[in-house]
Amino acid sequence: MNKFPSRARGFTLIEILVALAVIATAVAAVVAAVSAFVNNAAYLRDRTLAHWVVMNKVAELQVSGEWPNPGIQHGESLMADHAWSWEVKASGTDDPDVLRLDVTAYADKRRATVLADAVAYLGKPAPPAAPP
Repeated sequence: MNKFPSRARGFTLIEILVALAVIATAVAAVVAAVSAFVNNAAYLRDRTLAHWVVMNKVAELQVSGEWPNPGIQHGESLMADHAWSWEVKASGTDDPDVLRLDVTAYADKRRATVLADAVAYLGKPAPPAAPP
């Protein structure tokens, strides 16, 4: 028989602190990963919507039947409950019947960060047909 009575053995304070440090590190890594995922998803959503703004502006110019003057135009479009700023730079090409359009979309009026851009070409509309 053992002379000493058996004592219930628990965790020491050091063991508990080490376990808490490991758990805290793991939780911090998970929070950082989720935060990065959410930020990336928001950025990709904004880039996609800005691309749609650019493509809509190109389509508007193509179907309008108008021949824009060379130069820069600015404006805003509403897409997904957000006002997007756009810029169209029309410039001539070697063919006088074709314009180059550089279309850019921005998240706000300051036009600080380009979120989407595209180059398109616009053919000169045919003159209206004479009445018979």
